[in-house]
Amino acid sequence: MTDAPSGRLAENIMHFGRALRAAGLPVGPGHVLDAIRAVEAAGIGFREDFYWTLHAVFVSRRDQHEVFDQAFHVFWRDPQLLEKMLSLLLPTVRTQVPGGGAELTRRVREALTGGRKPGPGKGERAPEDRVEMDAALTFSDCEILARKDFEAMSAEEIRRAKTAIARLRLPLPSVPTRRFRPDRSRGRADLRASLRASLRLGGDVIPLRLRRARPRPPAIVLLCDISGSMTRYAQMLMHFAHTLTSDRERVFTFLFGTRLTNVTRHLRYKDVEVALGKVGGAVEDWSGGTRIGGALHAFNQRWSRRVLGQGAVVLFISDGLDRDATSDVGAEMERLHKSCRRLIWLNPLLRYEGFEPKSWGIRAILPHVDEFRPAHNLASLEALADALAQPAVSRNEELRRWAKAS
Repeated sequence: MTDAPSGRLAENIMHFGRALRAAGLPVGPGHVLDAIRAVEAAGIGFREDFYWTLHAVFVSRRDQHEVFDQAFHVFWRDPQLLEKMLSLLLPTVRTQVPGGGAELTRRVREALTGGRKPGPGKGERAPEDRVEMDAALTFSDCEILARKDFEAMSAEEIRRAKTAIARLRLPLPSVPTRRFRPDRSRGRADLRASLRASLRLGGDVIPLRLRRARPRPPAIVLLCDISGSMTRYAQMLMHFAHTLTSDRERVFTFLFGTRLTNVTRHLRYKDVEVALGKVGGAVEDWSGGTRIGGALHAFNQRWSRRVLGQGAVVLFISDGLDRDATSDVGAEMERLHKSCRRLIWLNPLLRYEGFEPKSWGIRAILPHVDEFRPAHNLASLEALADALAQPAVSRNEELRRWAKAS
């Protein structure tokens, strides 16, 4: 006679919350308590009602839906789910993922297996012990993580990458502004200050007073593509934008898919999870289509004069795959380029060797950017920080060739 299944409904909801947290969702004890109360209030008469009750508690952003959906259908996969839930009993959650695990994301598999490989089944022999090769003189874990594509990272690697991004700094050199400050040793003559000093001395002597332009770090404007092809990269780059916003003044962030959304105010929250939760609530077109031309037109019309003053640096983050072939992307990029001090295009597609600008959107954008850089891993973001710390350089040969071909 087999033993009766153990584990109660509240306990299984708690374990499900832990699995979601391991998969990368910001789930805490408060979410678990809210989920238990929500299930008690909504009832468990239908599986779909149970699904959307937990979804309403645990999912706060559009990009979290896929992870929740896959984790739910693996975790609560018992065919007699409702009958057992009605008796407040659920089967103990197994740690082995079924054969259909190839359809799951890597983060969900690791979350539900606890990071362990499934052991041999009944009647199967355990594999023989093998001697592992020494990893001396190879790259360290940090170096491997820095060069790993964001799209290929596991949940633990994403967590470590977010921690590394939070430590990044962007030491932009200061640029002279239109305001001046007194200087005793160098600069141009300050006639007004010299006359004031002469009046204080009786007018017989006119001492020369000098002034020079007051330096100030330039503003940084991020224009980030959040369309379906940029989903994973946009998630990591939002952490990069939050780091910049917390580290320096005058950082403005705009997201665009089919429309332009200003999320600067939301990223000013100190807690990164709170900030990204606010961003997710404000953006309506996450992981949708792309209208680069329309978004740039809206930015040039409404925001350009407000945020691009005094030598702003623009980071344009997109793969350049525009679905709206009727928009004039080239003209809008040209206007944006003329309005800022430095325009840098960050494109995840540059991770591929032998990349060529074949898309019409990429060809329209290339002639109007100062630099063209990859943005697919930690190493590319660190290289961007190093490049911004240096004065602007002229285009390299490859970029000139691409722009000429466009």
